[in-house]
Amino acid sequence: MIRILFVCHGNICRSPMAEFVLKDIVHEKNMSGQFFIRSAATSREELGSDIHSGTKRILRQMGIAYEKRKAVQLKHSDYAKYDWIIGMDHYNIANIMRIVGEDRDGKVHLLLDFTGLGCDVADPWYTGDFEQAYSDIKKGCDALFKYLEKKL
Repeated sequence: MIRILFVCHGNICRSPMAEFVLKDIVHEKNMSGQFFIRSAATSREELGSDIHSGTKRILRQMGIAYEKRKAVQLKHSDYAKYDWIIGMDHYNIANIMRIVGEDRDGKVHLLLDFTGLGCDVADPWYTGDFEQAYSDIKKGCDALFKYLEKKL
């Protein structure tokens, strides 16, 4: 089983969007049983909060199932639990490293690195542009899945 944790600042916009986008992709490929996919925050600001309404709206528009959930924070122990820890932007990567310490196994990556772009997924909390965040996350998740599919 491949264990993936998506991480953003608050775990209410980008990381849960990525979680449910990738869950949708693996479900469509009949591979859900081969993946364990979750999301977390680097900050404590939104702990316990549900997914942002803008994220819910775009997931509904795209026909992607999601469930009510509570934002959680990344823990040091998550490094051992997950095979892949995927940040949405460079700021997230820096904070992931602060929490987990050394990335001795090469588990920590920027989502859009899998597309070859290597840029950040802009935070719709600040931009208000959930459509652009979705577009970037979908591209990143498609590329991540194709990369992982070759490893199965």
